[in-house]
Amino acid sequence: ARRGAAAAEAPAAPPPATWGAYAAKSEETSGVMAMIELLVKDLEKEMTEAEAEEKEAQTDYETMMKESASKRAADTNSLTQKSGTKADVESDLESHKEHLVSAGKEHMAVSKYISSLHSECDWLIQYFDVRKEARAGEIDSLGKAKAVLNGADYSFVQTKAHNFLAPAA
Repeated sequence: ARRGAAAAEAPAAPPPATWGAYAAKSEETSGVMAMIELLVKDLEKEMTEAEAEEKEAQTDYETMMKESASKRAADTNSLTQKSGTKADVESDLESHKEHLVSAGKEHMAVSKYISSLHSECDWLIQYFDVRKEARAGEIDSLGKAKAVLNGADYSFVQTKAHNFLAPAA
């Protein structure tokens, strides 16, 4: 009982120390909130930059597509013109080939004609003296024939020695 009386008489011990009275933690929470707000601002800034880059890329893409379309149209026109030129050149080539063949045939014909003329000239040159003597003989004979027709008598004129009565040897 003594113990109980002594405990009753002794003043009560203070309660153990705790966290203390409730106070708003403005410093600790404001740092975290500021970080979250900073992250939100950074995210918004990156989203704005991404949208601007996407708009610029879309504009660049549209410009490139317009340029590509105009280049394709120009290339198509160029190809059409070149195809037409090629067809014209090929037809000219065919006509020139035909002309070459006909010119070759004409050249061969001319060469053959020149060859025949050459052979005739060679024959004329070769037999010129013989023909000259024959012509002179014909002129002489025609002169005598004319004289005979005019009344000359050549019956007893002997131009060559003929031995008709001589025995054949």
